[in-house]
Amino acid sequence: MYNLLKGKKGIIFGALDSNSIAWKTAERVHEEGGTFVLTNAPVAMRMGQINELAEKTGSQIIPADATSEEDLDNLIAEATKILGGKLDFVLHSIGMSVNVRKGKAYTDENYDFTTKGWDVSALSFHKVMKSLYKADAMNEGGSIVALTYMAAQRTFPDYNDMADNKAYLESVARSFGYFFGKEKGVRVNTISQSPTPTTAGQGVKGFDGFISYAEKMSPLGNASALDCADYTVSLFSDLTRKVTMQNLFHDGGFSNTGVSQEVVDMFTK
Repeated sequence: MYNLLKGKKGIIFGALDSNSIAWKTAERVHEEGGTFVLTNAPVAMRMGQINELAEKTGSQIIPADATSEEDLDNLIAEATKILGGKLDFVLHSIGMSVNVRKGKAYTDENYDFTTKGWDVSALSFHKVMKSLYKADAMNEGGSIVALTYMAAQRTFPDYNDMADNKAYLESVARSFGYFFGKEKGVRVNTISQSPTPTTAGQGVKGFDGFISYAEKMSPLGNASALDCADYTVSLFSDLTRKVTMQNLFHDGGFSNTGVSQEVVDMFTK
C-alpha cells in the first residue's frame, strides 16, 4: 500500500457483491487511505451484500436511484456532509440491459426495455456529473471514472444493446469531461475493462466462452476485477492529474491484438 489516496474522499456507485469491480475498488481505495460513501439503487442493495462492504471499510451507505436527479442531488448533499467537504473521486460502475435479461435479440429489441437500460447504464453518468457540477461538489484535481467495454467500438453480437449504451457512456465522458476540466479542473475518464465474471457480466449469453477466447487473445491475459480496481486507484490519485477525456483500455492487450498464436493454433489443428 502506498497511501495514494490518503485524505481523499468520494462516492462509489454500484458495489453489489465481492465479484463486482466497484466492490474491489472500494476495498483498494480504503487500503490506500481514501474514505467514501457507498451507493446503489434500493433494489440492487436488496440483492447484494453492500452492508458487509460498508462495515469492512468503515463507510456509510446512501441508497440512490442513479436515474433520478432528485436522488442524486440528495446523495451528493449527504455525502459531502458525511465526508466533511468536497469530493476527490467518483466511480460510476452501473450497467443493466432489460433486453438481455428478458432474452430479447438485438434485432428484436423492446424499445421500452432499451430506454430503461440506456437510462441506467449511460444517461445516468451524465446525470451524476450534472448533479456534481451544479453543486460544485468536486475538488480541483478530482477524478471521475466510469466503467465501459470495447463493444462500444467493435461488434460482440450477444452484448446486445449494452454496446450502444457503452458508446453513449464514452461520448458523455468526453463531452462532459471538457466542461469539467475547463471550468472545474476535474478529470473524467472511462476504463474499457476485459470481460470480467461479475454478477452482471455472467448474465450475457456465451460469456464463459468469450472470457476464455479473450484470455487466449490477450498477450497479458484478461485483467481481473482487482486489476481494474488498482487501475482505478491510479486514476483517482494525483499521479494522473493530466489524464482526462480518455477511454483507457485495460484488457491485457486484447484491444490491439489482431490474432494470437493460441487462437491460430485452435483453427489449424
